[in-house]
Amino acid sequence: MATSATLHSYMAGVMPRVGSKSRSTGLRSTYLLPCQRPMRIRCQAEESTKFSDMLAFSGPAPERINGRLAMVGFVSALAVELAKGDDLAAQLMNGGLPWFAGTAALLSVASLVPLFKGVSAQSQSGGLMTADAELWNGRFAMLGLVALAFTEYLKGGPLV
Repeated sequence: MATSATLHSYMAGVMPRVGSKSRSTGLRSTYLLPCQRPMRIRCQAEESTKFSDMLAFSGPAPERINGRLAMVGFVSALAVELAKGDDLAAQLMNGGLPWFAGTAALLSVASLVPLFKGVSAQSQSGGLMTADAELWNGRFAMLGLVALAFTEYLKGGPLV
């Protein structure tokens, strides 16, 4: 009901009204006619370089940074697991936490620097590795890390 009223009030400003009064009920009914003049719609999508805009929920940085960290984390977790036989929890307990924090800080800063300069990932993508491919690889790496941790939890030890 509220959506209908909002849409009606929005459209009323754009379209002229034509009305008639009913003789039996005495109520006035209003109809909206299509506007005769063309409507112009402009889109002004400006890339902001403010820190709060970069790290906003729908900003360009969060998913890209998390995806890059997940790709590095997934590959390194599997590599250490194959080399030493440690599961994720053991990797973090045996000196992996400082490496994780350092890698997260380094990749976050390296991902934010081009964005602050006004360079988007879409403008630099081309060939096989596009910006969309990077996002999808990051998403799958995030799922892979969760699946690896869940499988190790259920199994009670390392995957390999």
